[in-house]
Amino acid sequence: MSEALVQVKGLKTYFPITQGLWGRKVGDVKAVDGIDLTIRRGETFGLVGESGSGKSTIGRTILRLGEKTDGEVRFDGIDLYSLSRNELRSMRPRMQMVFQDPFGSLNPRIRIGDAIGEALLDHGLASKAEIREKVLEVLNLCGLASYHIDRYPHEFSGGQRQRIGIARAIILNPEFIVADEPVSALDVSIQAQIINLLSDLQGSRGYTYLLISHDLSVVEHLCTTIGVLYLGSLVELAPRDELFSHPQHPYTKALLSAVPIPDPTAVRERIVLKGDIPSPAHPPSGCKFHTRCPWAEAVCREQKPMFRDVGGGHYAACHLI
Repeated sequence: MSEALVQVKGLKTYFPITQGLWGRKVGDVKAVDGIDLTIRRGETFGLVGESGSGKSTIGRTILRLGEKTDGEVRFDGIDLYSLSRNELRSMRPRMQMVFQDPFGSLNPRIRIGDAIGEALLDHGLASKAEIREKVLEVLNLCGLASYHIDRYPHEFSGGQRQRIGIARAIILNPEFIVADEPVSALDVSIQAQIINLLSDLQGSRGYTYLLISHDLSVVEHLCTTIGVLYLGSLVELAPRDELFSHPQHPYTKALLSAVPIPDPTAVRERIVLKGDIPSPAHPPSGCKFHTRCPWAEAVCREQKPMFRDVGGGHYAACHLI
């Protein structure tokens, strides 16, 4: 088994709720509420869950694009939150992010060649003369033509913009990439192209990915390990094949029951969850999922379930297992 590249222990990210003229703190939005996970070198770790479950916040907190409330984030054994500003800056080329909205992450006034190459210049990793050659190289790797280098973001389709976002991330040749919903805004045919691109780049360059998505079919195709997130907490964690063949948590079962089956004759029992996801500012007592769980019992409302190994590296937090 490969070594751990990213280790997260007891990670919490809360956002204060303020009130009144003087901004008095009256509570917290518990976006991430005690997460433990390990991402091994060369693997693709998938995080899935509904909107508002804290997936993107975890990705940004791991990269220290935002501040944590508690816990520990280690990258290649280094505690990222103990680094000074200059030390963290020197680590940035090793960790990159592909954003969900490729157009929003690009400056509309800057040619994409300059947008892709500016990180090399900022970190002093190439001279101005070398940058154009390196930009052309990553454009080719990402399926774009050399003449695209002098065009502006508005001249590209959504799929092409996402390829530009990927090119901007890989030009520094990072070890770890957080891909935050990289295909959710794209047409299905274009989604397949971007998924294949990410897979090919991992095969040729050995990248380690944290893939954030709400689409289980995308996660199944790309990921080796999958964590299921609900209201800021992991409810299940398992190798991909184990999770899809033997889901343990009711929430995971409900998510899998909603995945379309390409066989029109196949019959699957649909588990429909009632109600909306609770507010992370006021999470339910006991098991956070009990307000929507079809099988909830009294113990689920009173006691928080332990996140425990149910066999074969398969972890779940449920009293009913």
